[in-house]
Amino acid sequence: MIDDVGDRLDLGRRAVALPAPVTLAFLPHTTFAARLAHAAHAAGKEVMLHLPMESVIPRPLGPGGITLHMDEAQFSRTLEADLAAIPHVRGVNNHMGSLLTPHPGHMSWLMAGLRARGDLYFIDSRTTASSVAPAVAREHGVPHLVRDVFLDPDPTPARIEAQWRQAVALARTHGRAVVIGHPYPDTLALLERELPRLAAQGCRVVAPSALITQHQQRSPELWHASLSPSPPAAKNSKP
Repeated sequence: MIDDVGDRLDLGRRAVALPAPVTLAFLPHTTFAARLAHAAHAAGKEVMLHLPMESVIPRPLGPGGITLHMDEAQFSRTLEADLAAIPHVRGVNNHMGSLLTPHPGHMSWLMAGLRARGDLYFIDSRTTASSVAPAVAREHGVPHLVRDVFLDPDPTPARIEAQWRQAVALARTHGRAVVIGHPYPDTLALLERELPRLAAQGCRVVAPSALITQHQQRSPELWHASLSPSPPAAKNSKP
């Protein structure tokens, strides 16, 4: 998955053009989000809402942000407006959110909103080890996954490549890895180079919905959780 898409047209276009069905997660109400989401859908890539959530470290949320001080009505209105802003949306993951994802009440409001739509999944970006989002998603019957690897918590070429090797090794060992990157030039350059080589390593990219379907078919319960232990949040992974 590529998060934070929507602010930059040039980098967004590179993400849309990646040579694999990489999922793109769009920040709501950003300048190019709707335009690029249409392009991603036309290119056969799955589209997600990258939902801004308040973090423990005060940082600007941007438009459409969810905060701890919202009541349920405000929360629900904001979520619906954010979902409506992204065409072809299939699921949601959190942008930042280290303050929100540990709160069962707010996560219950979120999962109830996704469940009401009937066909949306949730991916926990895992910006904090204290997140209760997967447990609450399970309670509400919302299909979900948990991030395994951030490609670019340190967006230097050497670090991105090391994280990529970790992701491939995890997928080969456990059968899958949920990997999140960002539309940084060095991240996109690595993906443009390495994605065509995945087949030779016995791996392939699939959309989150396909991964969830595979796990549902294997076991009615297995799809609720990550196959591999969830790693702690990366230090620079936008808490």
